Amino acid sequence: MPTVGVKRDFLFKALGRTYTDEEFDELCFEFGLELDEITSEREIISKEQGDSKASDASDVILYKIDVPANRYDLLCLEGLVRGLQVFKNKLEAPRYRRLSPGSGEPQRLIITKETAAVRPHAVAAVLRNITFTQQRYDSFIELQEKLHQNICRKRSLVAIGTHDLDTISGPFTYTAKAPGDICFRPLNQTKEYTATQLMSLYKSDSHLRHYLPIIEDKPVYPVIYDSNGMVLSMPPIINGDHSRINLKTKNVFIECTATDLTKAKIVLDMIVTMFSEYCAQPFTVEQAEVVCPDGKICIYPELAYRKEKLSGEFINRKVGIRESTERVAQLLTRMCLLSQPTGVGDEIEVEIPPTRPDVIHACDIMEDAAIAYGFNNITRTTPRTYTVANQFPLNKLTELLRQDLAAAGFTEALNFALCSQEDIADKLGKKISETRAIHISNPKTAEFQVARTTLLPGLLKTIAANRKMPLPLKLFEISDVVLKDESKDVGARNSRRFCAIYYNKTPGFEVIHGLLDRTMQLLEVKAARGEGYHIQAADDSTFFPGRCAEIFVRGTSVGRLGVLHPDVISRFELTMPCSALEMDLEPFLGHTAEILLTHDVPMQETFKHPFPASSQSQPILPSHLHSTKTVFGDLSSQAGLKALNDFLTDKSYIEGFTASQADAAVFDAIPSPPSQAFCHLRRWYCHIKSFQTERARLPSARSRFVLPPTLPASPNNTSEDDIDLFGSDDDDEESTEAARLREQRLAEYAAKRAKKPTLVAKSSILLDVKPWDDETDMAKMEECVRSVTMEGLLWGQSKLVPVGYGIKKLQIGCVVEDDKVGTDLLEEAITAFEEYVQSVDVAAFNKI
Repeated sequence: MPTVGVKRDFLFKALGRTYTDEEFDELCFEFGLELDEITSEREIISKEQGDSKASDASDVILYKIDVPANRYDLLCLEGLVRGLQVFKNKLEAPRYRRLSPGSGEPQRLIITKETAAVRPHAVAAVLRNITFTQQRYDSFIELQEKLHQNICRKRSLVAIGTHDLDTISGPFTYTAKAPGDICFRPLNQTKEYTATQLMSLYKSDSHLRHYLPIIEDKPVYPVIYDSNGMVLSMPPIINGDHSRINLKTKNVFIECTATDLTKAKIVLDMIVTMFSEYCAQPFTVEQAEVVCPDGKICIYPELAYRKEKLSGEFINRKVGIRESTERVAQLLTRMCLLSQPTGVGDEIEVEIPPTRPDVIHACDIMEDAAIAYGFNNITRTTPRTYTVANQFPLNKLTELLRQDLAAAGFTEALNFALCSQEDIADKLGKKISETRAIHISNPKTAEFQVARTTLLPGLLKTIAANRKMPLPLKLFEISDVVLKDESKDVGARNSRRFCAIYYNKTPGFEVIHGLLDRTMQLLEVKAARGEGYHIQAADDSTFFPGRCAEIFVRGTSVGRLGVLHPDVISRFELTMPCSALEMDLEPFLGHTAEILLTHDVPMQETFKHPFPASSQSQPILPSHLHSTKTVFGDLSSQAGLKALNDFLTDKSYIEGFTASQADAAVFDAIPSPPSQAFCHLRRWYCHIKSFQTERARLPSARSRFVLPPTLPASPNNTSEDDIDLFGSDDDDEESTEAARLREQRLAEYAAKRAKKPTLVAKSSILLDVKPWDDETDMAKMEECVRSVTMEGLLWGQSKLVPVGYGIKKLQIGCVVEDDKVGTDLLEEAITAFEEYVQSVDVAAFNKI
């Protein structure tokens, strides 16, 4: 975000009142700005250059204010004060007008065809009878610099030139000439220079040297002359000293040259609207004519007002408020967007001034309404849409593999996603056209020219940078590569790859092959043709001939492994043989059923197509016979729904911490979607609805929460469900009191069952605790280990097992409750005894 520095006293004087720092900070927040820092010129110089350089600096307090990057009208004191005054209803938004000259023809800027090779566009305007003070002059110059750094993209898109109109005469000519043909005295210089000499002069200038590359390599340089042949400027580098403005300047000629005409119009509008308030006729600008190479005459500045229409309901809905159409119009007017109801329903007509080019969509207008209303004033509400977070399957698979590959003795590396063309082509013995690489259009360095298509070069470069480390070097990486794909809307796709490399005095192909077998074991793919995996010989220029194999999984090629070609090894400045493996991980995910978050199944569809029932759950009844009677009461009544809503206030599921058949059964008992009044129930309802495609796989319920329905009587249809659970043999119609009593007893029975203790899951763990050396006191180490106490932890037998060279490790067993004690927690507690314990490994893990 751009930062605007304004002097506090000047700011308060312009605002018409004094604020404390806290009050002004709050005002900025209300207006959508942020008071970033309160400092002074002396303090800034002291921080950057030291106290000695700051001795003569000013102590005037400065406010550093962060403004949105697209609010160009707030980049100077004038625009900032004007916006705040309108926001506080102390000022009406001014009306900007474009006027013809009081006498004579308007100033004219003629563009020649030669400019097409460098900067083809230009716009111009005149600020007539302006009055400058030192503070206004400084603000005028600072606004130009802020615009240059922001919308002008460091003068590459637009360059601004301001001139004292009384020292030059029109019409003006904007053309392009060879550098040697341009000669003038630049700003703040005492003699004339050619353009070629200026380019050399400014290479050492800390400010202007950054703009030289814009035209440095061009055959011709842009230049603006007046009718007497006097050079006004050589955009985008420097203005001429002859036409420089000062405090006595009364008439300012403003020209903007550009490669983007739209940006040039915006920049010109910003400058003239911000400083036209200092003209003899405030907020008026004298027009200028620009003659294009094709003879077309354009009038600038445009100062265009445009009108948009939108509904008050749209703003209320998007912001989350309930305001009348008139109130919404008032809010927008406070943001310099003059608005009024049209009288057609809740339609609002919004006038967008030339100072607000950031408003390009109805959402921009809605955002301004939210700022004017006050974000802190928006009532906090429960969202109507609930989403269920879940780990992305590909990332979950990646994380699981990383753990086990590290356990196999390989070290993970993380390399840049960008690389040079040479890395993925020449060094691997391939042609760049065969790699399907995505090229960077304007690479910053030769090291980042393309998006990588393979992980192998990154690992080889990592080994090259660490080749002095002890051998063998075993590295792996699981990351994305980028490949061209015409079927995608962006023309490319990411592919998750796994690459491993073994570097030693011998190739170690058996190590890489073993890692492949271990990986397939983890992925539960058997070594068999057809439905499993197998490898077969292949030719690849990256690998040594006869030492390369292609990996097939279920008949599809997923990668390659082998011994790298000596030429490849030498190109990466390595001296020893190397084996590598690279394969695609995405085929191992299978066909995952992923539902887009934006897809919403209509509620009525849920009841047209009931969930399939698990074989372990109660028998499925026709949808019209689903019981609505539960332990929470009758869910067809408001009282029952309220009881269930209260129950779910601090719970995600009916029982436990995951969805189960208990949730599905209660879901079926609700005859229609609950209203918004039951927010917790509705959250749970929408969540359980998302399980409809996998309901059959949900775990069984431990307790029964839905009471049996009363089936219609039939002389030919009797079943166990018709038997009165409490021994009543009376076939007559139940009285109301009897029905109530039965429901009460059933509810008490179900609640009693729900409170029964559940089976506690336990595991038996065998730990290997390794000491530092043979001098470690093993008895003391065992004493430390057994001193670790946790709820759900029970230590068992132990013994000392020889490791080698007189060193023994402590092997100790324990039984833990899974919900209370984890292996990570246990290992962390034991390794805390750093004096005795070097490491802890899980030697065996069994469920009890």
